[in-house]
Amino acid sequence: MKIIHAALLAGLLILTGCANIKPDAGEPFPATTTGNLPQAPLAKPYTPFFPEGPLRPITAAQAAAMGVAATAPPADLWERIRRGFAMPNLETDQVSDREQWYATRPDYMQRMTERSSKYLFHIVEELEVRGMPTELALLPYIESAFNPQAVSSAKAAGMWQFMPATGSDYQLKQNAFRDDRRDVLASTKAALDYLQRLYGMFGDWHLALAAYNWGEGNVGRAIARNQKSGLGTGYLDINMPAETRLYVPKLQAVKNIVANPERYRTELPLIENHPYFQTILITRDIDVELAARLAGVKLEDFKALNPSVHRPIIMAAGTPQILLPWDNAAVFQRNFEAYTKGQYASWTAWTVPST
Repeated sequence: MKIIHAALLAGLLILTGCANIKPDAGEPFPATTTGNLPQAPLAKPYTPFFPEGPLRPITAAQAAAMGVAATAPPADLWERIRRGFAMPNLETDQVSDREQWYATRPDYMQRMTERSSKYLFHIVEELEVRGMPTELALLPYIESAFNPQAVSSAKAAGMWQFMPATGSDYQLKQNAFRDDRRDVLASTKAALDYLQRLYGMFGDWHLALAAYNWGEGNVGRAIARNQKSGLGTGYLDINMPAETRLYVPKLQAVKNIVANPERYRTELPLIENHPYFQTILITRDIDVELAARLAGVKLEDFKALNPSVHRPIIMAAGTPQILLPWDNAAVFQRNFEAYTKGQYASWTAWTVPST
């Protein structure tokens, strides 16, 4: 009998322990400090719950309904993104319309997702560090189709589509030699800082996204008008331009396709759950073509990772680092140190004298 009692007690401990794994749901996402920007509410750290009193058995149905921490890493980056979905779903006719639009353009989806493979891992990493929903990693699909060289008719640039003034507000340098609105690292940091700030202002991710597209002042005034009229103040309640009205449904449609590509007869390219690039420090001016050659990468691939450089030379004083594919970083370092075939830079910057 003692053996049976011990086995029963061990089973009860295991079953009850399963009930303590699921974290609190609905907690706000944390923000990082960025200068004097307002911070979004910080999420409470997860604290394990230990029951008091005698242990009680639970049913199989109760155990099945409880969240259990994954014991294996995601097979690929898409699965990792799916695990981090945390925004409420939007279900409107506009979402269905955009789902149909993307699903009937497989070539466009293929080009867009393949282009994103260079940048998605870094964006997902940054979102997870900040505790933000991983749906936001899909936002550049809506903004620029993940093209860091994209420029809109309104002069917004980069894969996060920063306007010149907003870029300056978030310390994105814009001069004759570089435009950080196109820089992968700098623009991603600025975009996530901005989104956190907007979420802190409105307390709602859909409103934050509307403000990212339309401007925080416009969204704030639209909410104020509805409050004055006694109307609702949610994303679906306020009046906004057609472009902004379709903005969140586009993101929701891409999210739905990523969540269940088979349903939409879409095939997502494999993106490994591994960094695509490394950061390499630059200690002297160097021609862009020479840097690509020393790294053993095609010039267009080099420019895709370093799109902020829009001159034929990289000025070490203004651009102290470059991004290279993971396996090419060591190749560049070795070739850079061994290079003896001439000067590194055939161009230079010259300040015209006042006379």
